[in-house]
Amino acid sequence: MPRVGIYLPIAEMSVNVFVLLAMGGAVGFLSGMFGVGGGFLITPLLIFYNIPPAIAVATGANQVIASSFSGALAHFKRKSLDLKLGTVLLAGGIVGASLGVSVFAYLRRLGQLDLIVSLLYVAFLGVVGGLMLMESVRAIRRSRGGQTVTLRKPGQHNWIHRLPLKMRFRASKLFVSVIPVLALGAFIGFLASIMGVGGGFIMVPALIYLLKVPTNVVIGTSLFQIIFVAAFTTIIHSTANQTVDVVLAFLLMVGGVAGAQYGARVGQKLRGEQLRALLALLVLAVALRLGFDLFVRPESVYSLSMGGV
Repeated sequence: MPRVGIYLPIAEMSVNVFVLLAMGGAVGFLSGMFGVGGGFLITPLLIFYNIPPAIAVATGANQVIASSFSGALAHFKRKSLDLKLGTVLLAGGIVGASLGVSVFAYLRRLGQLDLIVSLLYVAFLGVVGGLMLMESVRAIRRSRGGQTVTLRKPGQHNWIHRLPLKMRFRASKLFVSVIPVLALGAFIGFLASIMGVGGGFIMVPALIYLLKVPTNVVIGTSLFQIIFVAAFTTIIHSTANQTVDVVLAFLLMVGGVAGAQYGARVGQKLRGEQLRALLALLVLAVALRLGFDLFVRPESVYSLSMGGV
């Protein structure tokens, strides 16, 4: 890869432009394909590239917004986005994010923020990825055996569908209570503010398996909600910590927007069970990598940092 250096004013370091563009493009491609914001990927990648963690979290969220917007726009053009469902999820997400910011500040004062975030990543990614992989493998086997693969059978209902305050979401062909939709949005918003992610890696399987939303609609709807929740949490964290590097954010956005468009095209060509299997493998890979770091002895047992950094 050619070496073209550029100075990052907030991170106070020089980096390779093409490396950052490649990072943004790769995460954007996955965003458009799977309907995840990519925050759980871009933040570790930036840290591995020696970007300071505080700047990686705050600035990486900007790339999540850009790639999510690009992917959501592509799905909107294909009419595979439920705006009504996304808006209800967003309402819950704003409430959850507001609460999460307070918890984030409390954990930071206790000095346990890094450990809690790492444990949350490993736990959620491991559980969600494992369950998705098992289900998708069973679906692929049934498909190869000539059986029809469907996540929602006619007349099939669970306890969620018996809750009151029901609302009809025509694009998703869904008639369900707004209570679980708001709760899911709030939970995703809470995680977004704590972990610095869009929350798509939980949003996508939750919509598919709990609310029985069709896979092709889930991806665009998830990206729509991620745009505004990530923007809300980014503004709050950036004003409090002043750790957003504009130059770094711009490079990641350029790569992310281009990658998301191609990812959305590829995602339309794959069957639902194939998309779920690939996303599950990706989620598990990140969980294993983060879990490995928790148990491996660091190169430097002690480190020095300035107060508040």
